[in-house]
Amino acid sequence: MAYDAVVLLSFGGPERPEDVVPFLQNVTRGRGVPPERLAEVAEHYQHFGGVSPINQQCRDLLAAIRADFAAHGLDLPVYWGNRNWTPMLADTVAQMRDDGVRRALAFVTSAYGGYSSCRQYQEDIVAARAAVGPDAPVIDKLRQFWDHPGFVEPHADAVRAALAQLDPARRDSTRLVFTAHSVPTSMAASAGPHGGRYEAQLHETARLVAAAAAPDLPYDLVWQSRSGPPHVPWLEPDVNDHLAALAGAGTTAVVVSPIGFVSDHLEVVWDLDTEALETAKQLGLDFVRAGTPGTDPRFVAMVRELVRERTDPDGATLRRRLGELPMWDTCPTVCCVPARRP
Repeated sequence: MAYDAVVLLSFGGPERPEDVVPFLQNVTRGRGVPPERLAEVAEHYQHFGGVSPINQQCRDLLAAIRADFAAHGLDLPVYWGNRNWTPMLADTVAQMRDDGVRRALAFVTSAYGGYSSCRQYQEDIVAARAAVGPDAPVIDKLRQFWDHPGFVEPHADAVRAALAQLDPARRDSTRLVFTAHSVPTSMAASAGPHGGRYEAQLHETARLVAAAAAPDLPYDLVWQSRSGPPHVPWLEPDVNDHLAALAGAGTTAVVVSPIGFVSDHLEVVWDLDTEALETAKQLGLDFVRAGTPGTDPRFVAMVRELVRERTDPDGATLRRRLGELPMWDTCPTVCCVPARRP
């Protein structure tokens, strides 16, 4: 199938203090998040001057993708739109229409399946196209990439680099802790042919990264960044609770690797570099946080490879994967519907 553009689709984030509350209202609209939780999260952003790193990270990734496409003869313009803050996806789709784009591919900055990490972005695309009208370009989302070498290998190298900062004499009491964004258990158990994959895919990525970076070390997958009403069950354990359990069991050092994320945005630099680091200090744990892919050339090249999979006649033969779980190019409309909306 012929495509004439690519759009980078991300979460979005505030870039000045006065943006913080409106941005969070966009994120949490209809989710029943208590006002006190909203105020607490707003303080996290204000701690960094009201600026989330994510938009600049998207600008950097956008520039890197464009340069990579040009260097490898992939003649497709690359746009950028967000779910929750400017540039909003609907505005980007309108610009694409005005530029004559008829059919585009979307690269979403989320590697995994599930409602908030995949299906909701599909819904964003539908809503943006509806807002633009009948002349809006068709937009097809690229496949999930949790086990692509361009995603796994940068994470593994980051874990190796983090381990090198720890005392090798403590290797026998060192543990890897992989983290991802917690979601309501109803979302984790979402229905549909490919539903319920979020946890399974993260476990697969954790296994692949651990095997590549430190096969001799034990590891765990835990959760971070919980929000929402307290009575709604979310995936556990929280990273801070887990660090306390590890310290109590004799662990002396941890490398925390946020495999649920592609860049060091606010939920990484606050939940891990601030809160989890403080927890580790209180527990007497040596703590190093591993980096994320960001604009690693392998990650940038992965975007091009995913596009080639969908545009080249022999695209299926170009697919590179390291894992063993099922993979699909497109999701049915009934996929990853939460069993019960929180």
